[in-house]
Amino acid sequence: MYSHDLFHTLHKLSRQLTNKLNEALKPYGLFSAQWAVLFILKTKGSLTQKKLCESLFVEAPPMTRTIQRLVKQGYVSQVPGKDKRERHIQLTDKALTEYPNWERTVFETNLSLLEHLPEVSQEELFKLQKSWLQEISK
Repeated sequence: MYSHDLFHTLHKLSRQLTNKLNEALKPYGLFSAQWAVLFILKTKGSLTQKKLCESLFVEAPPMTRTIQRLVKQGYVSQVPGKDKRERHIQLTDKALTEYPNWERTVFETNLSLLEHLPEVSQEELFKLQKSWLQEISK
């Protein structure tokens, strides 16, 4: 297989998956980038912006914009840390109330996207992605 074809196909698939998720989250006024932040905060708890960037492999400027939008929507708050420059990002009560709806929508969207991929293939794809991500993240 040609590496250009592999990466071109991966990029197209990534865009399609992102577009499908954006479409599903649209009724909630959310985008996939916001969902990713909300999901990480729900999973890991309060984090600094730097830790969020590291967890999601996102640079600081787009993360700042995403956090600002979530603050404006009332879904996250910024709490000062020990260091004056450090702020912890955490979910608000409003986000915790809405989270089950978002999670259900994402889950249903994911299921529909996987419905034509056999479970054995899903497991293999997951293993391949996980090991590849670990390798290139070193």
